[in-house]
This record gives sequence, structure tokens and C-alpha cells, in this order.
Amino acid sequence: MYTGLLHTHNMFRWLVLIVLASAIIFALAGWFGKREWKKRDNLIGLLLTIFMDIQFLVGIILYAFVSPITKAAFADFGAAMGNADLRFYAVEHILMMVIALVLVHIGRAKSKKGTVPWKKHRTAAIFYSIGLLLILAAIPWERAFV
Repeated sequence: MYTGLLHTHNMFRWLVLIVLASAIIFALAGWFGKREWKKRDNLIGLLLTIFMDIQFLVGIILYAFVSPITKAAFADFGAAMGNADLRFYAVEHILMMVIALVLVHIGRAKSKKGTVPWKKHRTAAIFYSIGLLLILAAIPWERAFV
């Protein structure tokens, strides 16, 4: 079960990154091009939040229930904080990913509720870009191509 979930989490990351990059490109083009907010802009934001929520769900199942890494970290949390790998998975990875998830959701909600089209794009671009930076910082790149 662990291996299957881990592979799903690892592979789904690429779909999230592709959709996130697409959402940022559309938002930047809309912001700087001062174009109208289109159905496509709303759809890409919706897909992004759905894919990120699915990724988070798989990740939280790994984190809380099946990962031997987090089980080891929580067995002796004090010692885990002294081990960079255990600390990364037990604290840093999940914290940055949760913040990124929240930022993407805020960006989507604020951009949907906006009234000025280029400001809607700006809001999406800013929140999605900060989310992307956090995600890139929190990805365990040594496992990225497994």
C-alpha cells in the first residue's frame, strides 16, 4: 500500500505542476494583456484546486497513516528534529505544502470574486506563483524521478 500511494503521490506531482504552470501563464497573460476573465481562466483555477486537493489527500494519507518515515519521526520527535531528512518529511514538507495549498485556494477565491478583469488575473498570478515557489522548495527532488 505504501509503495503504491508513494508512486501515485510522486507521479501526480507532475500533473499538479503542469496545471499550476499553465494557470500562472494564463494569469500573467491576462494581467499584462489586460484581457477579460474567461471561462478558461476559471476552469484552469478549478482544475488546479481539484488536483492540489487530490494530491494533498494522498499526501496526508501517506503522512498520517502509512509512511515509515513519518512513523519513525513521530516515534522520537525530538531526535527527528536533529535529523534533516526526518525533519523535512515530518515538518517542512507538509507545512510548506499546506501553505501552498491555502495560497492557491485563496488565489482562486479572490480571483473569482474580483470585479476588474486584469486585477483578477493579477491576484491569480501572485497567489499561484507564491504557491509554486513553496511547492518547488518542498518537493523532495532526490525522489522526483523515481
